[in-house]
Amino acid sequence: MTQSSAPDHFASETLRLIGPDPENWVVERPGLDHNVVVVGGGQTGAAFAFALRRAGIGKVSVIDRAPDEARAGVWTTYARMNRLRTPKTLAGPEAGLPALSFQAWYEARHGEAAYAQIERAGREDWAAYLAWYREFLGITVRYGTTLERIEPQGDHFRLHLAVRQGETLERRVETARKIVLGNGVAGNGRPNVEGPLAALPRSHFAHTSDAIDFASLRGKSVAVIGAAASAFDAAATALEAGAADVHLFSRRASLAAVPVNRARAYPGAYENYPALPDALRWRQALRFRRAGSTPPADAVARATRFDNFHLHTGTQWKEATVDDARVRAWVDGGSFAFDFVIAGTGYAVDLHARPELADVADHVLLWRDRYTAQETERDEGLGAHPYLGDALEYLEKTPGAAPYLKHIHVFNPAAFVSRGLPVGDVPSMKRDIPAVVRRISEDLFLDDLEAHEARMTADVPADFDVSHYEQRVVR
Repeated sequence: MTQSSAPDHFASETLRLIGPDPENWVVERPGLDHNVVVVGGGQTGAAFAFALRRAGIGKVSVIDRAPDEARAGVWTTYARMNRLRTPKTLAGPEAGLPALSFQAWYEARHGEAAYAQIERAGREDWAAYLAWYREFLGITVRYGTTLERIEPQGDHFRLHLAVRQGETLERRVETARKIVLGNGVAGNGRPNVEGPLAALPRSHFAHTSDAIDFASLRGKSVAVIGAAASAFDAAATALEAGAADVHLFSRRASLAAVPVNRARAYPGAYENYPALPDALRWRQALRFRRAGSTPPADAVARATRFDNFHLHTGTQWKEATVDDARVRAWVDGGSFAFDFVIAGTGYAVDLHARPELADVADHVLLWRDRYTAQETERDEGLGAHPYLGDALEYLEKTPGAAPYLKHIHVFNPAAFVSRGLPVGDVPSMKRDIPAVVRRISEDLFLDDLEAHEARMTADVPADFDVSHYEQRVVR
Protein backbone atom coordinates (compact mmCIF):
# COMPACT_ATOMS: atom_id res chain seq x y z
CA MET A 1 0.00 0.00 0.00
CA THR A 2 1.39 3.41 -0.95
CA GLN A 3 1.39 6.33 1.45
CA SER A 4 -1.02 8.27 -0.75
CA SER A 5 -3.57 5.44 -0.68
CA ALA A 6 -3.27 4.77 3.06
CA PRO A 7 -5.65 7.53 4.21
CA ASP A 8 -8.38 6.23 1.88
CA HIS A 9 -7.84 2.65 3.05
CA PHE A 10 -8.17 3.37 6.77
CA ALA A 11 -10.99 5.85 6.26
CA SER A 12 -12.84 3.39 4.02
CA GLU A 13 -12.51 0.72 6.68
CA THR A 14 -13.91 3.13 9.27
CA LEU A 15 -16.92 3.94 7.10
CA ARG A 16 -17.48 0.22 6.52
CA LEU A 17 -17.47 -0.44 10.25
CA ILE A 18 -19.92 2.33 11.15
CA GLY A 19 -22.28 1.12 8.46
CA PRO A 20 -23.97 2.83 5.53
CA ASP A 21 -25.40 6.32 5.77
CA PRO A 22 -29.01 6.27 6.99
CA GLU A 23 -31.67 6.83 4.38
CA ASN A 24 -33.23 10.26 4.21
CA TRP A 25 -36.11 10.16 6.71
CA VAL A 26 -37.28 13.77 6.30
CA VAL A 27 -40.84 14.02 5.00
CA GLU A 28 -40.95 15.26 1.43
CA ARG A 29 -42.70 18.59 1.04
CA PRO A 30 -43.86 19.40 -2.49
CA GLY A 31 -42.38 22.62 -3.84
CA LEU A 32 -39.43 22.70 -1.45
CA ASP A 33 -36.01 22.30 -3.02
CA HIS A 34 -33.86 21.74 0.08
CA ASN A 35 -34.22 20.67 3.67
CA VAL A 36 -31.01 22.50 4.59
CA VAL A 37 -28.82 24.98 2.76
CA VAL A 38 -25.35 25.53 4.18
CA VAL A 39 -23.86 28.86 3.12
CA GLY A 40 -20.10 28.47 2.80
CA GLY A 41 -18.21 25.56 1.27
CA GLY A 42 -15.06 25.65 3.37
CA GLN A 43 -14.32 23.43 6.34
CA THR A 44 -17.66 24.32 7.97
CA GLY A 45 -19.72 23.43 4.91
CA ALA A 46 -17.93 20.12 4.43
CA ALA A 47 -18.28 19.15 8.10
CA PHE A 48 -21.99 19.99 8.16
CA ALA A 49 -22.65 18.10 4.93
CA PHE A 50 -21.15 14.94 6.42
CA ALA A 51 -22.79 15.35 9.85
CA LEU A 52 -26.24 15.92 8.34
CA ARG A 53 -25.81 12.93 6.05
CA ARG A 54 -24.94 10.70 9.01
CA ALA A 55 -28.07 12.01 10.77
CA GLY A 56 -30.21 10.77 7.89
CA ILE A 57 -31.10 14.26 6.70
CA GLY A 58 -31.23 14.46 2.92
CA LYS A 59 -31.72 17.24 0.40
CA VAL A 60 -28.81 19.24 1.83
CA SER A 61 -27.11 21.77 -0.43
CA VAL A 62 -23.78 23.49 0.23
CA ILE A 63 -23.18 26.72 -1.68
CA ASP A 64 -20.12 28.95 -1.99
CA ARG A 65 -19.63 32.18 -3.88
CA ALA A 66 -16.05 31.26 -4.85
CA PRO A 67 -15.79 30.22 -8.52
CA ASP A 68 -14.09 26.91 -7.72
CA GLU A 69 -12.61 24.79 -4.93
CA ALA A 70 -9.14 26.36 -5.25
CA ARG A 71 -10.54 29.76 -4.32
CA ALA A 72 -13.04 28.67 -1.68
CA GLY A 73 -12.49 29.15 2.04
CA VAL A 74 -9.58 30.99 3.59
CA TRP A 75 -6.70 28.54 3.47
CA THR A 76 -5.63 29.15 -0.13
CA THR A 77 -6.84 32.74 -0.34
CA TYR A 78 -6.42 35.36 2.37
CA ALA A 79 -5.02 33.14 5.13
CA ARG A 80 -1.30 33.91 5.08
CA MET A 81 0.02 32.16 8.16
CA ASN A 82 2.56 29.38 7.78
CA ARG A 83 0.85 27.28 10.44
CA LEU A 84 -2.64 27.18 11.91
CA ARG A 85 -3.12 29.02 15.19
CA THR A 86 -4.80 26.10 16.94
CA PRO A 87 -3.09 23.03 18.39
CA LYS A 88 -2.89 20.00 16.10
CA THR A 89 -4.63 17.85 18.71
CA LEU A 90 -8.02 19.58 18.58
CA ALA A 91 -10.91 17.65 17.08
CA GLY A 92 -11.90 19.01 13.68
CA PRO A 93 -14.42 17.95 11.04
CA GLU A 94 -13.90 14.20 11.54
CA ALA A 95 -17.13 13.84 13.59
CA GLY A 96 -15.51 11.57 16.16
CA LEU A 97 -14.05 9.20 13.56
CA PRO A 98 -10.26 9.11 14.06
CA ALA A 99 -9.55 7.77 10.56
CA LEU A 100 -11.02 10.97 9.10
CA SER A 101 -8.88 13.24 11.29
CA PHE A 102 -5.99 15.44 10.24
CA GLN A 103 -3.66 13.31 12.33
CA ALA A 104 -4.60 10.12 10.47
CA TRP A 105 -4.30 11.88 7.11
CA TYR A 106 -0.91 13.41 7.97
CA GLU A 107 0.60 10.28 9.49
CA ALA A 108 -0.44 8.20 6.50
CA ARG A 109 1.54 10.52 4.26
CA HIS A 110 4.49 11.50 6.45
CA GLY A 111 4.63 8.98 9.28
CA GLU A 112 3.98 9.10 13.02
CA ALA A 113 7.39 10.59 13.77
CA ALA A 114 6.77 13.50 11.43
CA TYR A 115 3.42 14.23 13.07
CA ALA A 116 5.00 14.10 16.52
CA GLN A 117 7.49 16.78 15.48
CA ILE A 118 4.94 19.41 14.42
CA GLU A 119 3.28 21.68 16.95
CA ARG A 120 0.50 22.92 14.69
CA ALA A 121 -0.74 21.95 11.27
CA GLY A 122 0.78 23.77 8.33
CA ARG A 123 -1.68 25.92 6.43
CA GLU A 124 -1.03 24.20 3.10
CA ASP A 125 -1.23 20.78 4.76
CA TRP A 126 -4.56 21.71 6.30
CA ALA A 127 -5.89 22.88 2.92
CA ALA A 128 -4.77 19.60 1.33
CA TYR A 129 -6.41 17.62 4.13
CA LEU A 130 -9.72 19.44 3.65
CA ALA A 131 -9.56 18.83 -0.11
CA TRP A 132 -9.06 15.11 0.59
CA TYR A 133 -11.90 15.13 3.14
CA ARG A 134 -14.34 16.62 0.63
CA GLU A 135 -13.29 14.32 -2.19
CA PHE A 136 -13.18 11.13 -0.12
CA LEU A 137 -16.61 11.72 1.43
CA GLY A 138 -18.11 12.79 -1.88
CA ILE A 139 -19.22 16.18 -0.62
CA THR A 140 -20.59 18.36 -3.39
CA VAL A 141 -20.23 22.13 -3.16
CA ARG A 142 -22.07 24.39 -5.58
CA TYR A 143 -19.36 26.91 -6.39
CA GLY A 144 -20.06 30.25 -8.01
CA THR A 145 -23.31 30.54 -6.04
CA THR A 146 -23.93 33.68 -3.97
CA LEU A 147 -26.80 34.10 -1.51
CA GLU A 148 -28.19 37.57 -2.17
CA ARG A 149 -31.35 37.54 -0.06
CA ILE A 150 -33.09 35.40 2.55
CA GLU A 151 -36.81 35.93 2.12
CA PRO A 152 -39.00 34.41 4.86
CA GLN A 153 -42.02 32.66 3.36
CA GLY A 154 -44.25 31.11 6.00
CA ASP A 155 -42.65 27.86 7.13
CA HIS A 156 -39.70 28.08 4.76
CA PHE A 157 -37.38 30.52 2.99
CA ARG A 158 -37.05 31.74 -0.55
CA LEU A 159 -33.34 32.04 -1.24
CA HIS A 160 -32.39 34.51 -3.94
CA LEU A 161 -29.20 33.24 -5.55
CA ALA A 162 -26.76 34.58 -8.13
CA VAL A 163 -25.18 31.66 -9.95
CA ARG A 164 -22.13 32.32 -12.10
CA GLN A 165 -20.83 29.83 -14.64
CA GLY A 166 -17.92 31.33 -16.54
CA GLU A 167 -19.11 34.62 -17.97
CA THR A 168 -22.77 33.75 -17.49
CA LEU A 169 -24.66 35.07 -14.45
CA GLU A 170 -28.08 33.64 -13.67
CA ARG A 171 -30.38 34.71 -10.87
CA ARG A 172 -32.72 32.13 -9.46
CA VAL A 173 -34.88 31.44 -6.43
CA GLU A 174 -34.70 28.20 -4.47
CA THR A 175 -36.58 27.19 -1.35
CA ALA A 176 -35.27 25.73 1.90
CA ARG A 177 -36.52 24.86 5.38
CA LYS A 178 -33.26 25.43 7.25
CA ILE A 179 -30.19 27.64 6.75
CA VAL A 180 -26.73 27.33 8.27
CA LEU A 181 -24.57 30.44 7.89
CA GLY A 182 -21.07 29.01 7.72
CA ASN A 183 -19.83 31.98 5.76
CA GLY A 184 -16.70 33.03 7.59
CA VAL A 185 -15.41 35.89 9.68
CA ALA A 186 -17.53 38.59 8.03
CA GLY A 187 -20.62 36.40 7.74
CA ASN A 188 -22.65 38.61 10.09
CA GLY A 189 -20.89 41.87 9.42
CA ARG A 190 -18.04 43.52 7.54
CA PRO A 191 -14.32 44.23 7.61
CA ASN A 192 -13.64 46.76 10.34
CA VAL A 193 -12.42 49.74 8.33
CA GLU A 194 -13.12 53.08 9.98
CA GLY A 195 -11.54 56.46 10.64
CA PRO A 196 -8.71 57.65 8.37
CA LEU A 197 -8.47 54.32 6.54
CA ALA A 198 -12.04 54.56 5.23
CA ALA A 199 -11.13 57.63 3.18
CA LEU A 200 -8.28 56.00 1.29
CA PRO A 201 -8.81 54.86 -2.31
CA ARG A 202 -8.71 51.14 -2.95
CA SER A 203 -5.71 51.63 -5.22
CA HIS A 204 -3.64 52.39 -2.12
CA PHE A 205 -5.35 50.34 0.53
CA ALA A 206 -6.55 46.80 1.28
CA HIS A 207 -7.99 44.87 4.19
CA THR A 208 -6.39 41.54 5.08
CA SER A 209 -9.59 39.85 3.85
CA ASP A 210 -8.88 41.12 0.33
CA ALA A 211 -6.89 39.39 -2.38
CA ILE A 212 -3.63 41.33 -2.16
CA ASP A 213 -1.02 41.24 -4.92
CA PHE A 214 2.02 41.05 -2.67
CA ALA A 215 4.37 40.70 -5.63
CA SER A 216 3.42 44.24 -6.65
CA LEU A 217 4.71 45.49 -3.27
CA ARG A 218 8.29 44.56 -4.09
CA GLY A 219 10.50 47.58 -3.46
CA LYS A 220 7.56 49.49 -1.93
CA SER A 221 7.06 50.99 1.50
CA VAL A 222 4.11 49.35 3.25
CA ALA A 223 2.10 50.23 6.34
CA VAL A 224 0.16 47.59 8.28
CA ILE A 225 -2.47 48.73 10.78
CA GLY A 226 -3.26 46.35 13.63
CA ALA A 227 -1.26 43.90 15.70
CA ALA A 228 -3.25 40.67 15.74
CA ALA A 229 -2.28 37.53 13.84
CA SER A 230 -3.58 38.58 10.42
CA ALA A 231 -1.65 41.86 10.62
CA PHE A 232 1.63 40.10 11.36
CA ASP A 233 0.92 37.52 8.66
CA ALA A 234 0.40 40.30 6.11
CA ALA A 235 3.51 42.16 7.24
CA ALA A 236 5.66 39.04 6.93
CA THR A 237 4.20 38.15 3.54
CA ALA A 238 4.99 41.64 2.23
CA LEU A 239 8.54 41.42 3.54
CA GLU A 240 9.02 37.98 2.03
CA ALA A 241 7.78 39.38 -1.29
CA GLY A 242 10.56 41.99 -1.21
CA ALA A 243 8.90 45.09 0.25
CA ALA A 244 11.45 47.85 0.86
CA ASP A 245 10.17 48.27 4.40
CA VAL A 246 7.10 47.49 6.46
CA HIS A 247 5.84 49.58 9.38
CA LEU A 248 3.29 47.95 11.67
CA PHE A 249 1.22 50.22 13.91
CA SER A 250 -0.36 49.00 17.15
CA ARG A 251 -2.61 51.07 19.39
CA ARG A 252 -1.49 49.10 22.43
CA ALA A 253 1.67 50.09 24.26
CA SER A 254 2.80 46.46 24.04
CA LEU A 255 1.65 43.55 21.93
CA ALA A 256 -1.17 41.41 23.28
CA ALA A 257 0.61 38.28 24.50
CA VAL A 258 -1.77 36.70 27.03
CA PRO A 259 -4.24 34.24 25.40
CA VAL A 260 -6.91 34.51 28.07
CA ASN A 261 -9.24 32.07 26.31
CA ARG A 262 -6.95 29.20 27.31
CA ALA A 263 -8.15 29.56 30.90
CA ARG A 264 -11.47 28.02 29.86
CA ALA A 265 -10.23 25.41 27.41
CA TYR A 266 -10.79 22.49 29.80
CA PRO A 267 -13.73 20.16 29.06
CA GLY A 268 -15.98 21.45 31.84
CA ALA A 269 -15.88 25.03 30.62
CA TYR A 270 -15.81 24.07 26.94
CA GLU A 271 -18.80 21.75 27.01
CA ASN A 272 -20.93 23.79 29.41
CA TYR A 273 -20.11 27.33 28.33
CA PRO A 274 -23.48 27.92 26.60
CA ALA A 275 -25.22 27.24 29.95
CA LEU A 276 -23.38 30.03 31.76
CA PRO A 277 -25.36 33.04 33.00
CA ASP A 278 -25.40 35.98 30.61
CA ALA A 279 -23.38 38.16 32.98
CA LEU A 280 -20.55 35.62 33.11
CA ARG A 281 -20.50 35.08 29.34
CA TRP A 282 -20.39 38.85 28.86
CA ARG A 283 -17.49 39.26 31.29
CA GLN A 284 -15.57 36.49 29.57
CA ALA A 285 -16.06 38.11 26.17
CA LEU A 286 -15.09 41.48 27.59
CA ARG A 287 -11.97 40.03 29.18
CA PHE A 288 -10.90 38.75 25.77
CA ARG A 289 -11.60 42.11 24.10
CA ARG A 290 -9.59 44.00 26.67
CA ALA A 291 -6.69 41.53 26.67
CA GLY A 292 -6.54 41.66 22.89
CA SER A 293 -6.20 39.05 20.19
CA THR A 294 -2.74 37.54 20.50
CA PRO A 295 -0.60 36.78 17.46
CA PRO A 296 1.28 33.47 17.73
CA ALA A 297 4.92 33.87 18.71
CA ASP A 298 6.06 32.39 15.41
CA ALA A 299 3.99 34.97 13.49
CA VAL A 300 5.76 37.77 15.37
CA ALA A 301 9.17 36.14 14.80
CA ARG A 302 8.42 35.72 11.09
CA ALA A 303 8.18 39.51 10.72
CA THR A 304 10.74 40.70 13.27
CA ARG A 305 13.55 38.67 11.68
CA PHE A 306 13.64 41.30 8.94
CA ASP A 307 15.79 44.37 9.62
CA ASN A 308 13.43 46.44 7.48
CA PHE A 309 10.45 45.67 9.73
CA HIS A 310 9.53 48.52 12.06
CA LEU A 311 7.06 48.17 14.93
CA HIS A 312 5.26 51.26 16.27
CA THR A 313 3.47 50.58 19.56
CA GLY A 314 1.12 52.93 21.37
CA THR A 315 0.31 54.79 18.15
CA GLN A 316 -2.87 55.60 16.33
CA TRP A 317 -3.48 57.07 12.87
CA LYS A 318 -5.09 60.49 13.01
CA GLU A 319 -5.39 61.32 9.33
CA ALA A 320 -4.46 59.81 5.98
CA THR A 321 -4.52 61.23 2.46
CA VAL A 322 -3.03 60.40 -0.92
CA ASP A 323 -0.41 62.94 -1.90
CA ASP A 324 1.68 62.62 -5.06
CA ALA A 325 0.67 58.94 -5.48
CA ARG A 326 1.71 58.04 -1.92
CA VAL A 327 -0.28 57.73 1.29
CA ARG A 328 0.61 60.46 3.74
CA ALA A 329 -0.28 59.43 7.28
CA TRP A 330 -0.32 61.58 10.39
CA VAL A 331 0.29 59.38 13.38
CA ASP A 332 0.98 59.94 17.05
CA GLY A 333 4.55 61.18 17.06
CA GLY A 334 4.88 62.35 13.46
CA SER A 335 4.00 61.73 9.81
CA PHE A 336 4.93 59.00 7.35
CA ALA A 337 4.65 58.33 3.63
CA PHE A 338 3.79 54.88 2.25
CA ASP A 339 3.12 53.32 -1.12
CA PHE A 340 0.45 50.98 0.20
CA VAL A 341 -1.56 50.37 3.39
CA ILE A 342 -2.91 47.05 4.69
CA ALA A 343 -5.53 47.02 7.44
CA GLY A 344 -5.34 44.07 9.81
CA THR A 345 -8.13 45.61 11.84
CA GLY A 346 -10.44 42.62 12.11
CA TYR A 347 -14.19 42.59 11.60
CA ALA A 348 -17.25 44.31 12.98
CA VAL A 349 -20.48 42.43 13.66
CA ASP A 350 -23.24 44.35 11.90
CA LEU A 351 -26.18 42.37 10.54
CA HIS A 352 -27.38 45.33 8.50
CA ALA A 353 -24.11 45.30 6.55
CA ARG A 354 -25.11 41.95 5.00
CA PRO A 355 -27.53 42.39 2.07
CA GLU A 356 -28.75 38.80 2.34
CA LEU A 357 -29.99 39.56 5.87
CA ALA A 358 -31.93 42.71 4.93
CA ASP A 359 -35.32 41.06 5.49
CA VAL A 360 -34.44 39.61 8.89
CA ALA A 361 -31.84 41.87 10.56
CA ASP A 362 -34.32 44.17 12.30
CA HIS A 363 -35.96 41.22 14.05
CA VAL A 364 -32.84 39.52 15.42
CA LEU A 365 -32.25 39.70 19.16
CA LEU A 366 -28.83 41.21 19.91
CA TRP A 367 -26.84 41.03 23.09
CA ARG A 368 -27.51 44.72 23.76
CA ASP A 369 -31.24 43.93 23.64
CA ARG A 370 -30.94 41.10 26.15
CA TYR A 371 -28.22 42.14 28.58
CA THR A 372 -27.47 45.51 30.16
CA ALA A 373 -23.88 45.68 31.31
CA GLN A 374 -22.65 47.80 34.16
CA GLU A 375 -21.18 51.16 33.19
CA THR A 376 -17.61 49.90 33.52
CA GLU A 377 -18.35 46.79 31.42
CA ARG A 378 -20.13 48.29 28.43
CA ASP A 379 -18.88 47.49 24.95
CA GLU A 380 -20.76 48.50 21.80
CA GLY A 381 -18.97 45.95 19.64
CA LEU A 382 -19.95 43.03 21.84
CA GLY A 383 -23.48 44.36 22.18
CA ALA A 384 -23.93 44.12 18.38
CA HIS A 385 -23.45 40.33 18.42
CA PRO A 386 -26.62 38.29 17.98
CA TYR A 387 -27.89 36.62 21.14
CA LEU A 388 -28.15 33.02 19.97
CA GLY A 389 -30.10 30.04 21.23
CA ASP A 390 -28.74 26.65 22.28
CA ALA A 391 -28.41 25.52 18.65
CA LEU A 392 -26.79 28.80 17.56
CA GLU A 393 -30.08 29.94 16.06
CA TYR A 394 -31.25 33.53 15.83
CA LEU A 395 -33.84 34.52 18.42
CA GLU A 396 -36.62 37.07 18.05
CA LYS A 397 -36.24 40.58 19.38
CA THR A 398 -40.02 40.74 19.75
CA PRO A 399 -41.62 37.37 20.60
CA GLY A 400 -43.94 36.23 17.83
CA ALA A 401 -42.77 38.79 15.29
CA ALA A 402 -40.39 36.56 13.38
CA PRO A 403 -40.80 32.87 14.32
CA TYR A 404 -38.83 31.81 11.26
CA LEU A 405 -35.57 33.05 12.82
CA LYS A 406 -35.14 29.80 14.74
CA HIS A 407 -34.47 28.11 11.40
CA ILE A 408 -31.35 30.19 10.69
CA HIS A 409 -28.27 28.86 12.48
CA VAL A 410 -25.20 31.07 12.83
CA PHE A 411 -21.95 29.15 12.50
CA ASN A 412 -19.55 32.05 12.18
CA PRO A 413 -17.67 34.34 14.61
CA ALA A 414 -20.78 36.41 15.33
CA ALA A 415 -21.57 33.60 17.79
CA PHE A 416 -18.56 34.53 19.93
CA VAL A 417 -20.34 36.20 22.87
CA SER A 418 -22.95 33.45 23.05
CA ARG A 419 -20.56 30.50 22.65
CA GLY A 420 -17.22 31.82 23.93
CA LEU A 421 -15.24 30.75 20.86
CA PRO A 422 -14.57 32.02 17.33
CA VAL A 423 -17.26 29.76 15.90
CA GLY A 424 -16.33 28.36 12.51
CA ASP A 425 -12.73 27.73 13.55
CA VAL A 426 -11.51 24.27 14.50
CA PRO A 427 -12.11 24.63 18.29
CA SER A 428 -15.86 25.08 17.81
CA MET A 429 -16.49 22.01 15.67
CA LYS A 430 -16.60 19.24 18.27
CA ARG A 431 -19.19 20.98 20.45
CA ASP A 432 -21.24 23.16 18.16
CA ILE A 433 -21.75 21.16 14.96
CA PRO A 434 -23.55 18.36 16.87
CA ALA A 435 -25.67 20.96 18.69
CA VAL A 436 -26.87 22.45 15.41
CA VAL A 437 -27.44 19.10 13.72
CA ARG A 438 -29.45 17.81 16.70
CA ARG A 439 -31.74 20.82 16.58
CA ILE A 440 -32.16 20.66 12.81
CA SER A 441 -33.11 16.99 13.15
CA GLU A 442 -35.54 17.71 15.98
CA ASP A 443 -37.23 20.58 14.17
CA LEU A 444 -37.60 18.71 10.89
CA PHE A 445 -39.05 15.75 12.79
CA LEU A 446 -41.50 17.68 14.97
CA ASP A 447 -42.63 19.93 12.13
CA ASP A 448 -44.01 16.83 10.39
CA LEU A 449 -45.02 14.97 13.53
CA GLU A 450 -48.34 13.77 12.15
CA ALA A 451 -46.59 12.01 9.27
CA HIS A 452 -43.99 10.54 11.61
CA GLU A 453 -46.65 9.34 14.03
CA ALA A 454 -48.32 7.54 11.16
CA ARG A 455 -45.02 6.02 10.16
CA MET A 456 -44.19 4.95 13.73
CA THR A 457 -47.62 3.38 14.28
CA ALA A 458 -47.84 1.70 10.88
CA ASP A 459 -48.39 -2.03 10.63
CA VAL A 460 -45.20 -4.05 11.01
CA PRO A 461 -45.04 -7.60 9.64
CA ALA A 462 -44.27 -10.33 12.16
CA ASP A 463 -40.80 -11.82 12.19
CA PHE A 464 -42.23 -15.33 12.58
CA ASP A 465 -45.54 -17.19 12.88
CA VAL A 466 -46.96 -19.77 15.29
CA SER A 467 -45.25 -22.65 13.49
CA HIS A 468 -41.93 -21.59 15.05
CA TYR A 469 -43.12 -22.61 18.57
CA GLU A 470 -46.46 -24.38 18.48
CA GLN A 471 -44.88 -27.80 19.01
CA ARG A 472 -43.68 -26.69 22.47
CA VAL A 473 -46.89 -25.14 23.66
CA VAL A 474 -48.24 -26.90 26.77
CA ARG A 475 -51.77 -28.04 26.11
